[in-house]
Amino acid sequence: MLDTASLGKRERNRLNNRKAILDAARDCFRETGYEQTTIRDIIRRTPLASGTFYNYFSDKRDIFIALFRDFLEALRTLIRSAHDTASDEHDLIHRMYSSLFLAAAKDPVTYELAHRNSQAVRELFGSDILDLAMASMDTHIRSLAANDRLPGQDSDYISAACRGVAYEVSLRVAERARQRPQMADEEARRATEFVVGFLYSNPFDGSKHQRRRA
Repeated sequence: MLDTASLGKRERNRLNNRKAILDAARDCFRETGYEQTTIRDIIRRTPLASGTFYNYFSDKRDIFIALFRDFLEALRTLIRSAHDTASDEHDLIHRMYSSLFLAAAKDPVTYELAHRNSQAVRELFGSDILDLAMASMDTHIRSLAANDRLPGQDSDYISAACRGVAYEVSLRVAERARQRPQMADEEARRATEFVVGFLYSNPFDGSKHQRRRA
């Protein structure tokens, strides 16, 4: 995180103004929707003069890009911390799911907006939001599956299933956190425990099915 105390007054003002615009835009997008929000709506929620907006952003799309970049940086910070503090592979997967769900819960408006505009995200960043979030986790899940440390035999199916679960559950986390922001941390924790519990509960083991058919 940038240490604003070491910056000059002018630069601090610029950072504060930019943050005020982004915070106002996020609130407007949450309450009114991205398409319906106007630049005038955003500026009205700040103490800034109307022309100030264009000193920082060119249009709404520019704001979306800035919000998403800030979201990605927060997510990458959480994922780096997960890598640095995990005690083993199992703990790493737990912490990485937690990173994704916590980021979604902390900024649900940006997360949902990125999902609804996945094509734009791909064009701007080269991948959609889940690819950006899951790339590192996917490597570890495949490694565990290949070494028979997760139930099942097919690492491709396990990876696809884990990705699908992360996709759907992260959206539910964002939706619940948006509706009840005071429960954001709790929703992220509950989602993490659910997904990791599912992952290690042998959902990919086909032996029971095979025995029933025999």
